[in-house]
Amino acid sequence: MLELPADLASQVERALREDVGAGDVTAALVPAAQQVRGAVVTREAAVLCGRGWAEETFRQLDPRVRLSWQAADGGRLNPGQEILRIAGPARPVLTGERTALNFLQLLSSTATATRRYVDAIAGTGCRILDTRKTLPGLRSAQKYAVRCGGGDNHRMGLYDQVLIKENHIAAAGSISGAIQAARASTPQITVEVEVESLSELKEALEARPDIVMLDEFGRADLEAAVALNRAEGSPVKLEASGSVSLEHVRAIAETGVDFVSIGALTKHVRAVDLSMRLEFGGG
Repeated sequence: MLELPADLASQVERALREDVGAGDVTAALVPAAQQVRGAVVTREAAVLCGRGWAEETFRQLDPRVRLSWQAADGGRLNPGQEILRIAGPARPVLTGERTALNFLQLLSSTATATRRYVDAIAGTGCRILDTRKTLPGLRSAQKYAVRCGGGDNHRMGLYDQVLIKENHIAAAGSISGAIQAARASTPQITVEVEVESLSELKEALEARPDIVMLDEFGRADLEAAVALNRAEGSPVKLEASGSVSLEHVRAIAETGVDFVSIGALTKHVRAVDLSMRLEFGGG
């Protein structure tokens, strides 16, 4: 089982505070003793993600709400499939319905998109990476969803990996200078550098970073980059990035690059269509 983010509870707390504010004035119209049971169903094929966030939503509202899961995070869902059953006091169920569904729809969207890309490159040996193009305040949640979809996380933030880009290179004076500065200042951290041409790649390989990002390389240049890296006998990993689509990702992976990074996994969100159906009973 994948480890849940440490800030999950605070993410849920912020979401509930945003939605509930001083109190749910509509749910207050429901008798306090009213009980409810129901289920969440998906209307489309998807990969589930977000169980921990849904559970935490109702735990913070009322621990008496009971969730019984019919699918696991990372599991494939079919249209019409029941995801979970819910039972308990009606007021907190009604109050938490939208927040819980928002998390499930968002995170399942990222997991589903990731799984499509992972399936598309199956057998190539290449890995799908996410980026920092995440929804503010929900990075750890979306990166968890990427892992549920079978992808890998790139750096979590600016603190855990060096990524030298065009402006850093300009400030340092050269690609090799930037890499040397990174090695000197943070020797224990992975160093990656972005290049935009084969000539820049050659300079980067000579400086021996851990990873080189090949930005907006066409297929022929990707193949040439892989060949150059192998000819150098280099341990450097190669990452293809920029304008990657589902239609073309396999062709990119087949060039022999180690990774393909895709900002759209977390940036282009189309919520999975989920529905909570409830039945009300007596107190």
